[in-house]
Formats: sequence, structure tokens, C-alpha cells
Amino acid sequence: MATVLLLRHGRTSSNADGTLAGHQPVELDDVGRGQARAAGNRLAGLPLAAVVTSPLLRCRQTLGVALPAVNPATDERLTECGYGDWTGKELRKLAKDPLWKVVQAHPSAVTFPGGDWDATVTAERGPEALWLACSHGDVIKAIVADALGLHLDQFQRIVADPGSITVIRYTPVRPFVLRLNDSGAELASLVPPKKTRRRRASDPAESDAAVGGGSGGGTV
Repeated sequence: MATVLLLRHGRTSSNADGTLAGHQPVELDDVGRGQARAAGNRLAGLPLAAVVTSPLLRCRQTLGVALPAVNPATDERLTECGYGDWTGKELRKLAKDPLWKVVQAHPSAVTFPGGDWDATVTAERGPEALWLACSHGDVIKAIVADALGLHLDQFQRIVADPGSITVIRYTPVRPFVLRLNDSGAELASLVPPKKTRRRRASDPAESDAAVGGGSGGGTV
């Protein structure tokens, strides 16, 4: 089977502001454009048999910067989760909603997209083919959880930063996760930032995952 590279879109104004973008047409900020350029440098020269993207603006902008010569296919199944009334709201305020704890601990009630692109690429270009899908944090985390054989309720343990690349090779027996959340960032970005203020009770707890994927820990 072919190997898929999962590219998360670069940082957006919504990521930077701590709001949940959902299906809103938010754009990359300066950091996000830098992340897209860095991803493009790493992808340069790879023989990508197919490039597929979420239809949302931030993914299309990411590929426009990273792979400007490529005309990607669009697949609705790679789009961001629909967050309903949560869309556009601040994450720290959503943390007070009783549903927040359910999203953190029992997200399997949500249906995430699947796809048949890997089978199509394998059939047309062979099992050694590489292809790229540009998508969103929670979608990538769900795909990785499936590849690792994790229950979906554990997908919040996975991180997919803006501009990061995750690589999965599928085989007839099992998938192999070759790279996870690889942004090529300096290891210094792993040092937690200093707290500039006292955490309020309404802020997400340190053990909570960033719903929607978050803004990442490092910059490019």
C-alpha cells in the first residue's frame, strides 16, 4: 500500500487568538505562512503521486505556499470537524461548558472522516507511492489513533501542530506510523513557556488537549 504524509495547515489568526475556527474561512497568519514555507522546503523533490486537501481556506493557503506548482484535489472528507455553536468561541470560555469534559474524555461519539485515497493511489501508482493530504489537527489525530489501533477516546493524547508532517505507511496487514507531528523545529520549542499570569478556573486544565488542534509550541 502507499504511504501518506499528513500535513496540518499552518497557524491561523484563530489559533493565535485561542478561538475554535471550525468551518470558518480563517487565514494563515505570518507564523503560519512561515510554517508552510518550511514544510514546502521539506517536501521539495518528493515524488508525490497525489496531493489532496481539505476545502477550507487555511489548508488551501498552506499548500499554495508550500507547493505552489501543485493543483491539489479537494476532498470534503478531510475538512475540519463541525463544532456547531462552539464555532468562533474562545477555548478558555468553552472549557466551562459541561460538554468540554466529554470531548476530552469520550470523543468517540463524534464521527471522523475516512477515505479511499490510499487505495486509489496504490492501484494507480504502486505500493511505493507517496501522497499528501493537507488537513486539520483533530482529523489528523483521529487518523493516527486509528493507525495505532487506539480507541478514538484516546486520540486527544496525540499532538499535530500547525505545519507539522505525520507519515503513515499502510500495508495489507497493518499500518506503520513513520513520523508523528514532525515540524523540524528546534528542541528548545519543547520547553513549556513561562506562565505570565495566574491560571483562572475557566482556563483549560494543563492536561486538556487543545480542541481543534491548538497553535503549537514553536515558531518558524
